[in-house]
Amino acid sequence: MSDSEVATLTEEQAKAELARLAMEIAYHDRAYYRNDAPEISDADYDALRRRNLDIEARFPALVRSDSPSNKVSGSADTGFSKLRHRVPMLSLDNAFDPEEFAEFCARAKRFLGWTEPLAIVAEPKIDGLSINLTYEDGVFIHGATRGDGQEGEDVTANLRTMKGVVPERLTGAAPRLIEIRGEVFMTKADFLALNEAQAAAGQKLFANPRNAAAGGLRQLDARITASRRLSLFAYAMGEVSEPVAETHAGYLERLRGWGFTVNPLSKTISEDEAAAFQAEVGAQRSALPYDIDGVVYKIDDLALQRRLGFVGRAPRWAIAWKFPAEQATTVLREIRIQVGRTGALTPVAELEPVNVGGVLVARATLHNEDEIARKDLRVGDTVIVQRAGDVIPQIVSVVPERPRGEEPYRYPDICPACGSHAVRPPGEVVRRCTGGLICPAQRVERLIHFVSRNAFDIDGLGEKTIQEFYAEGWLHGPADLFRELPAREAEIAEREGWGKLSARNLARAIAARRTISLERFIFALGIRRIGEANAKLLARHYGSYGNWRAQMLAATTIGSDERLALGSILGIGPAIAEELADFFGEPRNVTIIDALAAELTIEDAAVAEASDSPVAGKTVVFTGTLETMTRPEAKARAESLGAKVTDSVSKKTDIVIVGADAGSKARKAAELGIRIVSEVEWRELTGG
Repeated sequence: MSDSEVATLTEEQAKAELARLAMEIAYHDRAYYRNDAPEISDADYDALRRRNLDIEARFPALVRSDSPSNKVSGSADTGFSKLRHRVPMLSLDNAFDPEEFAEFCARAKRFLGWTEPLAIVAEPKIDGLSINLTYEDGVFIHGATRGDGQEGEDVTANLRTMKGVVPERLTGAAPRLIEIRGEVFMTKADFLALNEAQAAAGQKLFANPRNAAAGGLRQLDARITASRRLSLFAYAMGEVSEPVAETHAGYLERLRGWGFTVNPLSKTISEDEAAAFQAEVGAQRSALPYDIDGVVYKIDDLALQRRLGFVGRAPRWAIAWKFPAEQATTVLREIRIQVGRTGALTPVAELEPVNVGGVLVARATLHNEDEIARKDLRVGDTVIVQRAGDVIPQIVSVVPERPRGEEPYRYPDICPACGSHAVRPPGEVVRRCTGGLICPAQRVERLIHFVSRNAFDIDGLGEKTIQEFYAEGWLHGPADLFRELPAREAEIAEREGWGKLSARNLARAIAARRTISLERFIFALGIRRIGEANAKLLARHYGSYGNWRAQMLAATTIGSDERLALGSILGIGPAIAEELADFFGEPRNVTIIDALAAELTIEDAAVAEASDSPVAGKTVVFTGTLETMTRPEAKARAESLGAKVTDSVSKKTDIVIVGADAGSKARKAAELGIRIVSEVEWRELTGG
C-alpha cells in the first residue's frame, strides 16, 4: 500500500495492518539478529518499520503491546554472557527524502525553541554490527554488541583479536571511564576473499558482508574471529566520566587521536547542505570499499544533544537518511497463512529465493486477502518484488508476459491452526480465527511473547521449545512455566535433544526469572497496546506490583479518580487506559496474573537516577505558556529528575507549574489545594 492508502485506512484496517507488521518485523528481527541470516534487505526492513510508524501516527490509540516502535531491534544470543550498557544503545529513526529530513530538523528546533540553522555532522551509515567498547583510565576493559539496547553479548575476547583495529590502550590523555561506540564491518574485498575460502573448503557462503562480520565477531571460539579480517569505524559515545568535547565533530577528532579509525567521509555541514551531501555520498556508494545504506546526520552541539534527549527507542538529535532500494523478479511458490496471538490470519508469500542487492529474499508479506485479490496473485506467478516502498518486501505486481498460475487464490475461511471458523466482520480487512484460547496458535503465541527477550527472557525457552511443551500438555498459561516445568526436569532431560545438563540449565534459567522487574512483568502479559515504553511508564508511575494491580482494578470503574489518573499519564492516554481497564475487568485475566504473581518476586520500579531531587516521585502537571523552555523540554527534564508528568489535574497531583495564560488546570489545582509554582520557582526547585 502507498502512503495515500495509509491515509485512507479505516480503524479496523489499521488495526489489522499493525498486527501484521508486528509479526513480520519480529520474524525478521529473529532472522537478522539471532541467526545472522536475514531474508530481506535493511532497506526493506526499514520501510516496514516506517509503515508501522506512519499508521501509529495516524491511529495513536491502536499502538500494540508488541509494537516495533517501542523496541530496539536485536537480542543477545544465549551462547555469550551478557554485559549491560551504562547508557542504552538505541536505534535511529529514518528519513527517506528531503522533506522527511527537513521535518526532523524542524522537530528538533521546535523542541529547543531554536531559530538558527543547525550545524550537523554527516557520517556514512555502515552496514555492520554495532559495538560498545568500555575503557577505564584509557585501557580496554570489555566490549559488547548492542543486543536489545540495554544489554548485549560479551564479545571481549573476540574484540581483543582485532589487533590494530580495537586499541588495547588509548593514545594520550583519556577520561577515567568512557564507552566508545562504533560499527564492526567487513570490507567488500575481505568479504570476497572469505567467500572464496568458504567455497574452496566446501562450506556455506555468506550472503553479504554484514552477515560475515556479525558471524565473525559472534564466534564462541575467538580463534575463528582472529581468522576473519574485521574492520571498525568509531563514531559515538555512551557513558563518559568527564567532558571530552563540546561538539560531535570535536569528539570524532578525539577518537582519531586515541587511535580509532573514523570514517574519512564524515563532514560538518549546515542542515541546508544535507541533500547535496546525500547525493554526493550516494554517487560514491558503489565505489566505496565497504557497504553503506545511507547517511547518519547528528546535531553537532553536544549540549543541544543532551537537551534533546530521546523519545521511545531513538534520539531526537540524530536521524538516518536511507538510500532507495531495488526491485527483483522471482516466482511465487506458495501462499502460507500465519495465525497471530490475536487470531488474525495473515498471508505470507513464499518466494523462489532471489538475491536482491546482496540479500537473499525468500518471503514477502501480502497484507490481507483484499491485496491478494486486487493484484490477482496466484501460486506459480512470476512477480516483481519491490525493495523500496511501504511494505517489506512488497509484491508490486505480476509479470504478465510470464506464464500465470492456473487457479485464483481462495482465502481460507477455516483457521489452519485449530479448524475453527475464520470470520471477517463487515467493514474490516482482517479475517480472524474464532477459536480464541482453544486455538493453539494464539495460546502458543502468547506464551512465546511471555518468554521473549524483552519480557521474561528465559534462556532455553524459544518458539520451538514452547511449541513442544505445549503439545505435550505441560503448558496452558504463564504460571505453568514456573509450576510445571521445574517439576518435570527429569522428564525434560530424557527428551530428544536435551539431556541432564540442558534440563538443569533450563530449570536454573526459570528459577532466575522468579525475580522480575515490574516493567518486564507488565510487558510480558501481552496486554493490547502495552509495549515496552508504556510498560516502563506504568511501572515508574505506580512503583510496585501491588499498587499497580489495585489501581488497575479501581480504574475499571468509569469516572473514578484512578481511571482519570491512569488516562492522564503522559504517554498513556484514555484509549490505552480503556484497554487496561478492559483487561482487568475480565476476571479470568485477573486470575491468570494472580496465579503468575504467586510464583514470582516482582521488583518495585527502579528509583529514578535523580532520587535526591526534590521532585522525585512527585506527580506534576504543566499548564500555560512557558517562556524559558519549551513544553517538551520541560516534561523531559521533569522526568529525568524522577517526576511523573501527567496531563490532567487530580487529587493525586502534587505540583502544578503554571506559565503565562494558565487556565482551567490552574483553577482546579487551586480548588483542590494543590501546590502551584511559577516557571521561575520550578526552575529554582529543580536546579534548572
